[in-house]
Amino acid sequence: MLAVCRPWVIGDRQDAHRPRQAGMPIFHRLFISRLIALTGGACFCVPGRAEARPSALDCMPARPKLHEMRPIWFALAIFLGGMFNMNAASSISVSSPAFQAGGDIPAKFTCNGTNVSPELQISAIPNDAKSLVLIVDDPDAPRGLFTHWIVWNIDPKTTRVAENSAPAGGVQGTNDFGKRNYGGPCPPSGTHRYFFKIFALDTKLELKPSAPRTELDAAIRGHVLAQGELMARYSHK
Repeated sequence: MLAVCRPWVIGDRQDAHRPRQAGMPIFHRLFISRLIALTGGACFCVPGRAEARPSALDCMPARPKLHEMRPIWFALAIFLGGMFNMNAASSISVSSPAFQAGGDIPAKFTCNGTNVSPELQISAIPNDAKSLVLIVDDPDAPRGLFTHWIVWNIDPKTTRVAENSAPAGGVQGTNDFGKRNYGGPCPPSGTHRYFFKIFALDTKLELKPSAPRTELDAAIRGHVLAQGELMARYSHK
C-alpha cells in the first residue's frame, strides 16, 4: 500500500512534496518521495504550526487506485520479459559422442594425443538464426580465460561438426596459441574445465579471418538469439 503523508511546516514554507517523519534521514525521505511519485501516489498537505513535528498518524496507509498501479505493472512486464529472454538465450543443446557433459575429455583431443577436435552435435537452433559461432575456452588457465578455438559465420543449419573438421562455412579466428585452428586442452597443472559454446546470431559477421577473441566478443554483442554449451574436464598428465 502507498503512503499518504501530511508534512510539517517549517517557517512559512510547506514541504508538501516530501514525506517526512521526525528523525528520518534525508536520503530515506527522498527515496520515499520517489517511490510515491513513481507509483502514482501523492502527499497531501494540511495546515500546520511553524516548527511543528508530525505525530505517528502523519503518515497513513492508503489503498492505491487501479490507474495508479499502471507504472508498477509496466515495470513488472519489462522485468519478466527480460527473464524470459534470458531463458531463451540458453536454449541450444550441445553434446559430443566422445565424452559426457561434465566428464573427462579423452587424451586424443588434447595436446597429449593427436590434438584433433571432437565431434559436436547441435540442436534447437532458432529458425531465424543467420549464423552460428563456436568458441572453445578454458576459464581455469593460470592467466585467466584461455581461448582454444573460435569459428564464426557457421551455417545456421549445422547440426553436426565432424571430428577433426572445421564447421561448414565457418571462418576460423586466431586462438590464444596464436593459430587459426583448434588447439586442444593442455593444462600446465591440475584439472581444468573446457567449454564448447555455440551462439546463434541474427546476422553474419564482417570480421577479418585473423580476428582474435576480443574482436569476436565485441562483434556478437547484441546479436545473440540463443546459446548453449558443453563442459568437460581434462587433467594434466
